[in-house]
Amino acid sequence: MSIRIGILGYGNLGRGVECAIRQNPDMELAAVFTRRDPKTVSIQTEGVPVCKIEEAFHWKDKIDVLILCGGSATDLPVQTPEFAGYFHVIDSFDTHAKIPEHFAAVDAEAKKSGKVGIISCGWDPGMFSLNRLYANAILPQGKDYTFWGKGVSQGHSDAVRRIEGVADARQYTIPVKEALDSVRAGENPDLTTRQKHTRECFVVLEEGADKERIEEEIKTMPNYFADYDTTVHFISAEEMERDHSGIPHGGFVIRSGKTGWEEEYGNVIEYSLKLDSNPAFTSSVLVAFARAAYRLGQEGQSGCRTVFDIAPSYLSAKSPEELRSTML
Repeated sequence: MSIRIGILGYGNLGRGVECAIRQNPDMELAAVFTRRDPKTVSIQTEGVPVCKIEEAFHWKDKIDVLILCGGSATDLPVQTPEFAGYFHVIDSFDTHAKIPEHFAAVDAEAKKSGKVGIISCGWDPGMFSLNRLYANAILPQGKDYTFWGKGVSQGHSDAVRRIEGVADARQYTIPVKEALDSVRAGENPDLTTRQKHTRECFVVLEEGADKERIEEEIKTMPNYFADYDTTVHFISAEEMERDHSGIPHGGFVIRSGKTGWEEEYGNVIEYSLKLDSNPAFTSSVLVAFARAAYRLGQEGQSGCRTVFDIAPSYLSAKSPEELRSTML
């Protein structure tokens, strides 16, 4: 029997989940739920209904796992606990500082309903989190480094677009090569925020906008750009469409540490990602963890989980026997 998946929200992430389901033969798309008028939403999977979000509760017995594809700022803090009262749920909540309180809210509702919720599935938090944990456990004496990019930060791009006079914008996060090289060499440098990353903005102005004011506002924006060396380029809408329409991203998780007794040995653990499409990859992670949520539910488990709590075999469509014979 296929695992029946529902998608809540059909933006870049929701479309990516639909594509990922197609690549997993043990899954099928049951329904898509949207805030928009369903008649205006065209999906790629034939024969699958598009419904209003308010109708999702009527699908309680027709969906095994609901994947939530909203934003972390305002959507997921409300939606994930709410829908955990009816479905096994998966989300990509990525506001790191608020994960503990989000976990508590989802855990309370999922335990009441007997469902499983797995939160913060993606690449950071998510795959990068797992690699930080593995590396810390293996090299307890050492230092962690996380570098993001080169890639488009959707949150920073949105922050620039909200400035008065900006018609469109893309912001790239770029690791500083010298810092990355030093970490890879096992030098264990102490790095400030500014020393690890630079930021590069490509901005399309509205007609008559004050270019100097906008550049200053970007470079001094607290929590986004003030702590970084930031370069701003003003370009045309045609250049934006031609050169910056994709959403690539990626990065590196590195831990440098020592082993040995009297003689110390240097060790560097590195995990990296290079993604043509940030949302398409994040969607694939969500779908893998949906399989885990379904399996945990079949075992009668309930409550909230993070990527730290899921055994790797629960993510794979292969049986334990196949995994032992082909991957171990």
